[in-house]
Formats: sequence, structure tokens, C-alpha cells
Amino acid sequence: MIPSLIGLSELHQRINEVTEFLDATLSIANAHTVEFYTHDVWSRFVAVTPEEVLTAISVDGHQREHGLQKQSGATEQTRTKFGFCPDTNRLVDVHELLREAKAHSLPALGVCLSRDELLEALGQKSLESEAETGVAYEPDEFMNAKKSHEVQSMAKVVDCLAKHCKVKQVIDVGSGKGYLSSFLSLQHGLRVFGIDSSSTNTHGAQERNRKLKKFSRAYQKCRNASRETQEKPVVADIKVGEDKDASRELLTPDPNPIEDLFLNVMSLDTTQSGRASPSSLTDEERERRKRENLERKARARNNVTDAVFSPLTSYVTAHTELRELIGELEDAVLVGLHTCGDLAPSTLRMFTAKAELLAVCSVGCCYNKLSEEFEPLAQGACAEFSQGAFGFPLSQHLRRHSWFCGRNARMSACLALERVTVGHGIQMESVFYRAVLHVILRDHYRAHKSEKRVGNVYAKAKSFVDYVRLALRKLELDDSQLSDDDIQRYYDAHLPRWPEIHAFNLLKVTLAPCIEGLILLDRLCYLKEEDKNAFSALVQLFDPLLSPRCYAVVSLKASH
Repeated sequence: MIPSLIGLSELHQRINEVTEFLDATLSIANAHTVEFYTHDVWSRFVAVTPEEVLTAISVDGHQREHGLQKQSGATEQTRTKFGFCPDTNRLVDVHELLREAKAHSLPALGVCLSRDELLEALGQKSLESEAETGVAYEPDEFMNAKKSHEVQSMAKVVDCLAKHCKVKQVIDVGSGKGYLSSFLSLQHGLRVFGIDSSSTNTHGAQERNRKLKKFSRAYQKCRNASRETQEKPVVADIKVGEDKDASRELLTPDPNPIEDLFLNVMSLDTTQSGRASPSSLTDEERERRKRENLERKARARNNVTDAVFSPLTSYVTAHTELRELIGELEDAVLVGLHTCGDLAPSTLRMFTAKAELLAVCSVGCCYNKLSEEFEPLAQGACAEFSQGAFGFPLSQHLRRHSWFCGRNARMSACLALERVTVGHGIQMESVFYRAVLHVILRDHYRAHKSEKRVGNVYAKAKSFVDYVRLALRKLELDDSQLSDDDIQRYYDAHLPRWPEIHAFNLLKVTLAPCIEGLILLDRLCYLKEEDKNAFSALVQLFDPLLSPRCYAVVSLKASH
């Protein structure tokens, strides 16, 4: 049995540390920037200047990028808690807040494994994946760099979990377009059932499945040839359009033939092969093809992945009966790559409830779509969320404290601190436009109208004046009440306060890893509460610069 990195009591302590920090700071994350000027948000929550915040964050970001250690000298404030004044609950020490935010994020809490550490714990060589799967190809032929990085890294972990549990089946929940499912099946020889609620996604996955089935024989020949020789080109009996040279180049062995073929096949617009009719074949050719068909059928009987993977359309909850969806269900590994909102916690509930699921690897996303049991606005939620079916909190530890984050805080948790740190900033102008629009709505149209969604009119607007007119029409309001000069005056009046909204949003970004960390710690705590003897861990699978939602919840049932 693999030992867990952290025990349940110690995990409770870490969670308590994070919740204590968020109790003092969550008001900033929950402040609605739409109401930034109408509710004077800066003065309510921050007692320093925007310039002080921007300078402190810039210095901290430089030190993060270059790995420098921030000095931890005593704060000038004698009575602060995480940088906030206890009497006014306003931020008075930015540097202290930044230090504490870093200390209460997952990397500093000592609760996470790296991907290599997990592979070693599962009995794999830590760096063998790069040698096995190869990375020397152009990922944009099939997937962008982000998706390629995610699929390869997660597929290796899932393959190791399957080998550790001695299973050949994988259930991919929220499988989307089937990238991970296809790669797991073709590259790692696993039987994958991809379940997605979108019939459009399932149809796309079926089309990719058709292409891969068509090329599976070529794939096998390519793989066998790569083992025998690195010099002799192999050309399979297939046709890719009319370009024989393309098919010949596609199947020429190279150091990474499996991945290259996989990526190229999925990007090709394949057509039906124009094979000669049986009547035109020689006796020798008919005999050769007969032998090939018999050999292929024999391989199919011994290879359950011949169909590549099986895409299924279904809305999945923790109560979904997998045997009703999958007639040939066996012991399996449950996976989810960037499962949205409540689907990630539902995946974990399904794992703990079903004996045939021996391991799980779940990477969630879209925290803003999580349902919260104890959020005040959720008290009148539909009955379907009763009896503990909310997305947060999962653990009894946080449920005992009736803990909730709030929707704006969960939206903040989706922000990417690492990207902002290296200069890939958030889109601030659209936030500024929306906040000034709210002032116009308050002054001329009654503020409640602003609660209707404006949508992404910013992308269509050529100027602030244009933005306001598009937004008013979207809200079904009469824009003729305001002249262009009237609208422009609002912009000019608030432009000097731009640094406030910029600095405030960067404070939200700073708190994002702590909020995300609490959500993930809650999921880990839930698994440990359900089975204290099982191996459960948070694992950093991805590079956060490429994939900000980089942490997986991984668990193996105690018998494995």
C-alpha cells in the first residue's frame, strides 16, 4: 500500500490555517467589481493607495519569477491580521498580505506531490515518460500546446494507475472531444469509455474514433516497424486522399512514431480508401488479403482496444448507474480532465460509492459553477441539491463549520496568478468599462437593471461610447437618453481612478491560489474521511503557466 503524504488530522490543521486566512481576506475576493465605483469598493476595503499595491505586487511578482526570498522583517503596523486592521477590516499592509497569501497556497502547505513523485510511488521511473511518449512534434497539428501537455501528462499517470490496479478499463467522465480517451486507448492500450453530456462532443469523438479505427492497422504496422528498424520506411495499404507521398511520409518510422502518427491521423481529413474491387484482384492478392483479414480478426479478439474507445452521451451525477451505460463494465480507473463545476465532486462521490472503481484521477475547473451548500443565496436551491449533493463543501470537516466561499470568490479562484506574474495580465479595460457602465445605469436607468447580463459586448465595441450603446441595447434600455458627449464625460471622470480597479483586481489574483487550494483540500479531505486507509493525494500534473488548473485529486482504494 502506498503511504499517504499527509494524515487526516494534519490535513484538518492545514484546512483550518487556510480558512482562518480567508476569513480575514475573503471580503476582497467577494467584492463585485461591477459595483466598484457605485459602492466605493476601494475605500471600503483598502486603506493604502493603489500605487502602493501595484508597487508591492510588482516587486513580489519579480521575486516569484526569479525565485528570490522576500524579507520577513517586522511589519510597521503593530496591530494587523494578515495585513488587515482588526478595527476597520481594511487592508493596511500589502506586503504582509502577499506573504501570507503565498504561505497559505498549496505549494507552501506541504500537502502536494509532484507528478514524478506519484509515478515513483506507483513503481514507475520518474522521468521515463518523456523517453517513452516523446515530445518532439508540432502539437498544433492536432491539439494546441496546452491540451497536448495535459493529455500526455495525465495519460501517463492514468496508465500507471491502471497497471497498479491491474485493470484495462478507464471511464473518462466529461470526455469532451475525446482527446484524452483516444490517447489513452491508442498509446497505452486501455479500453476507454468516454462519457459526455453533450451530444455534439460525442459526435465529434465518434468521428475521431472512426478515423483512428481506419488507421489502426497502419498504426500497428508503424509500431512494429519502429521496433525492427529505424531505417526502412513502412507504407501501409491505405489511401489519404490522393496524396501517396503524404501517406508514405506519415508511416515512415522515426524515434516517436506512435505519437506522431496519433497526432497526424487526428488532424487529417481522411476519405474512404479507393481500394480495387475483389474481381480485379489476382489470386495471389486475394489470398494475401484473406490472410491479413484473418490476422486482423485474431488481433481484435486479443485486443480489447480495437474500437479505440467508446464515446457515450449521458448526464453524469454521483448516482449514475455505470452498468446501465456500460454493459461490459469491469473494474476500472475513473478519470476526468478539467471537469466543469459540480462534475468534479460528483466524480469523487461516484468513486467512493462504486466498488468497481479502483482508482480516480480528477482535475476540476470552473469553480464559479460549483454549487455551495451554505452560501446564503443557495438556501432556496432546488431539491436536487439536498442531502449533501452540493459541489462544496464535500468534507464533513468544512460542513461542520458551514463554510462557504461565495460566487465572486469562486470566480476569483479561476484567475491565474502564475500567468499574471510573468506579465500575461488580465483584461482590465473590459472590467473598467463595465464598472463605469454601472454608474451610468445607476444615474439614468435605476441600478437593478444592471443585474441583467451585458454579455461580451466589449469584444464588439470600438470605443467606450460604442460599448455603452451596445450594452444599453442588450439590456433593452433606451440609449437615446444619452448623447455621445454625456457618455464620454463618465469615461473621462473615472479614468483617473483606473489604478484603483487595476490594483484591486490584482489583489483578487493574489488570493486566487488560496481559494482554489481550499476547494481542493476539501476534496482531498472528503476522500480521506471516506477511507482513511486509502492512498489519496493532491498531485501537480501540469505546468501552471500552460495549464492554470494544474492539480489532480488522485486516490487508490485501500485494497490496492
